[in-house]
Amino acid sequence: MDVMSSSLQQQRIVVEQLRREAAIDRQSVSVSCDKMKKYISEHEQEDYLLTGFTSQKVNPFREKSSCTAL
Repeated sequence: MDVMSSSLQQQRIVVEQLRREAAIDRQSVSVSCDKMKKYISEHEQEDYLLTGFTSQKVNPFREKSSCTAL
């Protein structure tokens, strides 16, 4: 009886998850792609991969000097 109630509880959890997923508003891929392209074009001036850094001091990925004198 305990195994059966455990299985029933698991099935209820699965059903509730499926109901939540079914209630999510869906969009077509073409609409999502258009939104992503619009976002990218609006924010491309802030993208360091496209524009680069204004100076090496701003670049967090620059090589650090290996030797410092104390």
